[in-house]
Amino acid sequence: MTVILEAVKLSRSFRLPRTGFGKERAMRLALVDVDLQVNQGARLGIVGESGSGKTTLARLLLGLDTPTAGFVKFRNEPLVGQDMYQFRRDVQVVFQDPRSSLNPRMSVENIIREPLECLNVPGDQTARIDEVLTAVGLSLYLRHRFAHELSGGQRQRVAIARALAPHPKVLIADEPVSALDVLVRDEILGLLAGLTDNLGLTLILISHDLSVVARLCEDVVVMQNGVIAERGKTADVFQFPQHEFTKKLIAAVPRLPSNS
Repeated sequence: MTVILEAVKLSRSFRLPRTGFGKERAMRLALVDVDLQVNQGARLGIVGESGSGKTTLARLLLGLDTPTAGFVKFRNEPLVGQDMYQFRRDVQVVFQDPRSSLNPRMSVENIIREPLECLNVPGDQTARIDEVLTAVGLSLYLRHRFAHELSGGQRQRVAIARALAPHPKVLIADEPVSALDVLVRDEILGLLAGLTDNLGLTLILISHDLSVVARLCEDVVVMQNGVIAERGKTADVFQFPQHEFTKKLIAAVPRLPSNS
């Protein structure tokens, strides 16, 4: 398998607010010596509690933050020094809440057009907008609507269409369904599964919800306190967890009561 995205000994620390006059600001380690290889075409889930480091890792993989130590490689080359316009075209993101990630003053058409213009994507922009709207299951007449005129599921479909517009190779989805109700969540998960298969995308899914990762991802990484506690095939890790933290996560998943 070809490795498309890689984290090499990634660490990230942050200075905490001062606790008193003249006192040294303490450091918080959000990520510690993380090594991760993501194969082309893979569906990788990254799970963990809030504060486990999964979103920090995602931001570093996206080039939206700078590591304290270590580095990110894309297509076997360090990210530093690469053409960032091309990297932004190749690696796109879908955020958690489309209400905050979509510009309320822009129409659906202009929301999708924006990355095409900003990243200098060649080709007919109007045709590409129609193409991605169709790919995510939205009617073309919605192109002139604004985000507040759409349902939650439609807004997230627009966010996915925007991410698809530059023809990415990797899609990083950070809690993409946590703000949606159950039925809409299932529709969006089905959409992501179909898109990754049909377009040959590599998917990195960040989630605290193990059921979402179990449905969508073939491989999983479990994070705790900024380190990788466990990794492997999703079915194996969830059925036969080895690390105590993974066992606790699985035990905390709510289950419907039995009828017996």
